[in-house]
Amino acid sequence: MKKFLLISLGFILCCLPLLGQEQGDSRIHVLGQYGLRMQEPGIGAGWEYFFSPQFGFMPNYTQLFPAVGKAGNFSADLRYYLSQGKSQVYVLTGYSLTTENTQPNAAGTRRSTSEANVGVGAVVPLTSWLGLSSEFKFQSQGIRQTYARFGLVLPINK
Repeated sequence: MKKFLLISLGFILCCLPLLGQEQGDSRIHVLGQYGLRMQEPGIGAGWEYFFSPQFGFMPNYTQLFPAVGKAGNFSADLRYYLSQGKSQVYVLTGYSLTTENTQPNAAGTRRSTSEANVGVGAVVPLTSWLGLSSEFKFQSQGIRQTYARFGLVLPINK
């Protein structure tokens, strides 16, 4: 059912143009990520809102797939876009909360850590309604892991 909803949302948004960052614009990001230190994959989604011509705020959630147990990560990142041309390059800083459960259905095995994020990334338009996103993000506290993230960007016009 989740896949059906995600595919339906993609088809609905296919008619919208992929615009640069203007105040009031927003975009949906569908991302896959890979933790470079612990080698754990993840998949997530986020929503980016441009509150200023070069500044975007992006809360996102990623479901991680560790070798044992369950884990998830919520991040809220502030992005500053260095360029507004064909390739939109940005730097980011933000906050993350990672929750892990190494033994599901057992008492006392859940752990949460707060982290600060820093990173760089780029959004490259593929068509007028779809873009490609790539990002390298380092979580400086807690598990201290660097993530490589790649995904698709779909605009939501105002």
